[in-house]
Amino acid sequence: MAQDRFEQLAPEDMSAAQRRVFDSITAGPRGSALTGPFNAWLRSPQTGDRLQRVGEHLRFNSSIPTALNEFAILITAREWSAQFEWYAHHRMAMDAGLPAAIAEDLRHGRRPEGMDEDQRVIWEFCTELHRTRFVSDATFAAAKARFGEQGVVDLIAVSGYYVAVSMTLNVAGVGLPPGVEAPLPVLG
Repeated sequence: MAQDRFEQLAPEDMSAAQRRVFDSITAGPRGSALTGPFNAWLRSPQTGDRLQRVGEHLRFNSSIPTALNEFAILITAREWSAQFEWYAHHRMAMDAGLPAAIAEDLRHGRRPEGMDEDQRVIWEFCTELHRTRFVSDATFAAAKARFGEQGVVDLIAVSGYYVAVSMTLNVAGVGLPPGVEAPLPVLG
């Protein structure tokens, strides 16, 4: 995979539109670093701004509890082999309380053992959605019963948003920090 296909933009080199998006991203709950897909997204400021605002909402205001939301993000990262996404969100998932053994099984492409009922519903819904592009009536019913209609929509949205993030990271060749090895093994 090519690395760093988009040169890192410095604030002083940004257009006015790019600077507005940069300021919005760095002033928000993500902090001051312009990592992940954001440097690439600055190339299309209007699209980048809309995407980053959706992402902010899905990360910080989802109806899905944080550990489960991060689990859904990790599922997407694994499905897309998005190394940077896994790297960035694994720590967040651990900090939110996702059991390390569940993340480790997922990292290796296995159905995680020892999932509780909520984790099982998230895994089945998100994995089925990614792999078949649909969810069965039984999977939909289980997600709706546990998380409500809003939760089902939030799961769809977080999965779709992080597909866009993963695509951007993979196409842009966003690398890992120096000295960090790729966390996701090649499957297949």
